[in-house]
Amino acid sequence: MKQHSRWLILTLLAIAQFMVVLDTSVANVALPAIQKALHFDASTLQWVISAYALTFGGFLLLGGRAADLFGRRRTLVTGIVGFTIASLLIGISQSPVEIITLRAVQGMAAALMSPSALSIVLTTFREGKARNTALGIWSTVAAGGAAAGLVVGGLLTQYLNWRWNFFINVPVGILSVISILQVVPKHESTATHRHLDLGGAALVTAGIMTLVYGLTEAPTWGWTSFGTLGFLASAAILLAGFVWNESRVSHPLMPLGILKNRNVAGANLMMMPIVAGMLGMFFLLSLYIQTVMRYDPVTAGFSFLPFPLVLAVISNIVPRVVQRHGPRPFLVAGPLLLAAGLVWLSQLSLQSSYVIGILPAIILMAAGMGMSFVSVTIAATSGVPAEEAGLASGMLNTSQQMGGALGLAILSGVSSSVMLSSVRFSAVEALLRGDKMAFTVAAGFAMVAVIFALTLIRTPKKTHTPISEPITVH
Repeated sequence: MKQHSRWLILTLLAIAQFMVVLDTSVANVALPAIQKALHFDASTLQWVISAYALTFGGFLLLGGRAADLFGRRRTLVTGIVGFTIASLLIGISQSPVEIITLRAVQGMAAALMSPSALSIVLTTFREGKARNTALGIWSTVAAGGAAAGLVVGGLLTQYLNWRWNFFINVPVGILSVISILQVVPKHESTATHRHLDLGGAALVTAGIMTLVYGLTEAPTWGWTSFGTLGFLASAAILLAGFVWNESRVSHPLMPLGILKNRNVAGANLMMMPIVAGMLGMFFLLSLYIQTVMRYDPVTAGFSFLPFPLVLAVISNIVPRVVQRHGPRPFLVAGPLLLAAGLVWLSQLSLQSSYVIGILPAIILMAAGMGMSFVSVTIAATSGVPAEEAGLASGMLNTSQQMGGALGLAILSGVSSSVMLSSVRFSAVEALLRGDKMAFTVAAGFAMVAVIFALTLIRTPKKTHTPISEPITVH
């Protein structure tokens, strides 16, 4: 394959991934406008975000395996078409039920897109310098897209309409499909079978959805209520059933042998608490900036702009250093910086300014995410055979989306619980108290990732060297 075509393929795949990640957060800034336009109840508003993250995470293993079995490009294009249609329908939806249902459908389509796109990246670039550079770019898009979504969402909401947060995907999706069909090779399946483990897919999807739903409703029902404990117990049974199923079927959705690679297992475990803290932070901080600081949607969106800028710089540097030192040092330093930024946010007050109260935290968190995402992606995909590239991609994306869904459910639940108990305070003060506690819990998530890095990740004795000649990114 020609060198320039590899980077053109990466560009097209990154655009597809950007669409997926953008829609994780683009609606955050638009939530107040959506709530007003469609008469959302405050307790169900978060489902505009959660419904997408939930089905996205729930169906990712199935999407990754489908890419391996039925062809990566075919799965990617199918996902983009579904994503584009769902986006159009969301833009014209007229009720909370419609938008939440269609966001769930959009998440299912994204579950086909993301792992197939990443698996094409893994099979296009050999392990070594070129792949690390490609994964650095991919990680910038994956982590920076969420912050960029807040900027784009603010602009579209204020100057056009909240519906354009979804309409914008339509022309991008159409152009992406046309370009991918012309540039990206077919990547036909090399698998000797086409058996998709639908039983395993049903168990893991139902388990993840049940878990997130139980955590989401816990503040309303009570954390020790029969409903909450029932859903959490059901989720544990379903996920245990998934593991049991995978150990017995001849063609499992997730061959458990892939977890024998300690770095793959450790990196996937790390991804969940890292993204849990980040996505929950975006949701809560965007509401804080608009509700407490009274920023309009555009100003609120641009207040997050330093995040993708810092992230891009760090994500460009880290792959070069990882080549020499391995990912482990950055898997420790990254979550530590993320935790420091979240602790900074936990000190916010009603009088906090953007420059002192928020900007330093955003810079710290962006630097931490830049280190974390690149090194986690490298660790989670190194040494994985080509025929399992989709599976490895699906696992990593599942960890990411499951972490995001769980983080949003837990942190919004913590915030809501504190707000409900703050009856002596004004509504704004109660919101601030809830957010501060949630930021503290999010910092705890980041520290869990540090523990995983210290105990599970191993530095290879010898790092991979490029098999082909050095690549220059154009």
